[in-house]
Amino acid sequence: MAKTYPVVSAEYQEAVEKARQKLRALIAEKNCSPLMLRLAWHSAGTFDVSSKTGGPFGTMKKPAEQAHAANAGLDIAVRMLEPMKEEIPTISYADLYQLAGVVAVEVSGGPVIPFHPGREDKPQPPPEGRLPDATKGSDHLRQVFGKQMGLSDQDIVALSGGHTLEGATRRGLALRDPGQGTL
Repeated sequence: MAKTYPVVSAEYQEAVEKARQKLRALIAEKNCSPLMLRLAWHSAGTFDVSSKTGGPFGTMKKPAEQAHAANAGLDIAVRMLEPMKEEIPTISYADLYQLAGVVAVEVSGGPVIPFHPGREDKPQPPPEGRLPDATKGSDHLRQVFGKQMGLSDQDIVALSGGHTLEGATRRGLALRDPGQGTL
């Protein structure tokens, strides 16, 4: 079965392209690819396949989600993107945060990733504890990635490997300089 994506207006697509250009400049200037990629991942990584809840719906802007222990430091990314959101109000927070992750990969020398806009902002963040905790071992990772998110062992390896971008470490989560970001 082919994937289907939301249909957006030409005006919305123009807003996405404007945001993409501004994100390229911001991420390159601030050297914050890891931080923006982490924002995108932590926004999307709350998805639960069985309940169809969580996921990339712009709730990271809410203090309640920023307060989740796994999201330490993501308030920096949210604040960095707020002026852009004010300048381009048409784009949803959900799309802006995911687009920031896509552009972060590109700016870091990775592939150009197709972006499919149309995510809607939701009013309430998901419950805390949906993101995997690497300190709990492979069974925990399989539970969260496999059963909760519907991903494979290959996906687990790829996502875990992403934590090496910019030498991300658990200690690094406390850094307040976006140029020293972590995943």
